[in-house]
Amino acid sequence: MSTPLSIDPEELLPRAAKPIIKVRDIAHVRFTRPDLNKASAYFSDFGLRQPQHKGDTLYMFAEAGLGPAMMFTQSDKANFCGVGLLASSAADLDKLVKEAGAVGPEPAEGWPEGKQVRLRDPAGNEVRVLYGPSPDVPAVRRAMTMNLMDERNRVNELQRPPLRPSTILRLGHCVLSVLEFNQVARWYMDTLGLVPSDIQILDRFEPALVFLRCDRGDEPADHHTIVVAQNVENKFSHAAFEVIDMDDIAMGQEHMFSRGWKHAWGMGRHLLGSQLFDYWRDPWDDKFEHFCDSDLFTGDRPADVSLLTMGGLYQWGPPVPHDFEAPKISPGFILRTLRNIRNSHEMTFKKMFRLLKVAKQKPRSWKA
Repeated sequence: MSTPLSIDPEELLPRAAKPIIKVRDIAHVRFTRPDLNKASAYFSDFGLRQPQHKGDTLYMFAEAGLGPAMMFTQSDKANFCGVGLLASSAADLDKLVKEAGAVGPEPAEGWPEGKQVRLRDPAGNEVRVLYGPSPDVPAVRRAMTMNLMDERNRVNELQRPPLRPSTILRLGHCVLSVLEFNQVARWYMDTLGLVPSDIQILDRFEPALVFLRCDRGDEPADHHTIVVAQNVENKFSHAAFEVIDMDDIAMGQEHMFSRGWKHAWGMGRHLLGSQLFDYWRDPWDDKFEHFCDSDLFTGDRPADVSLLTMGGLYQWGPPVPHDFEAPKISPGFILRTLRNIRNSHEMTFKKMFRLLKVAKQKPRSWKA
């Protein structure tokens, strides 16, 4: 497992002294898909609700989200398009137009009373920053009451969670693999005010992964909202959705198995962020996570620094599947990798082999 190192995080990824704005949370992720009906069926079983088809676009919602949590546009190919983040005020949108060259403000797609601006991060992902009224949050079941050794709270009551899709409360975070790590991480910090919670390094001064959270000052925020990980190409890694509790993850897992969907990894507990997790692959092989019980940090908490290891992915759980992050090797992938590294300012062949060495590590010697 990764142990925090005595390295000043400000030497690796110093916080932005004056970011343009400070976003408050994540709002949505967007994709293209060749079959919107199949996407609707899968993500309904996954736990999103109220699928809405409008023209060539499908919107799906979380229980406590602002606007749609996922958007899908009809296309011949399945691709990741980008991410939406929530601004703190309407004035933030105008600042991004003036100081970052954002397009807008304009009506927020799928959110009738919301407004948005559009930018692109250095990896080419479209980033929409949104602001609008908060909706009424529908009632969902309470978290399960646990009978612990010194807390006997449930007497003459049964625990019988239903077999049904997990109850997705909100989109929690999105993980991006990028070629130019420092450039992309700095953009999210300098433009949108995200701050590091954990930085993972290949050696003393070579960061390769950062967990970025929203800086809400004294108001606690999730351990991470955007994760940036260095890779040999720009690609989507996964998006994660918060659910009610561990039983909601587990019963949702049972439901997904009963529908024949493809499991990716879990259940387990992450080391960095502490979330209980369970991962699934959609019909186009992209990964999506159910989670609960995230660490919460105020804005002043400094980042921890640790070595990048496979053991740093989790405290407990089944072994990490060999294909969890490994790319599908093909002639096209090899050609793209060669071209990307030759044209990159940050990725080198030496770094690529070091990242591959990490990916091949066996994190638990006592597990197969």
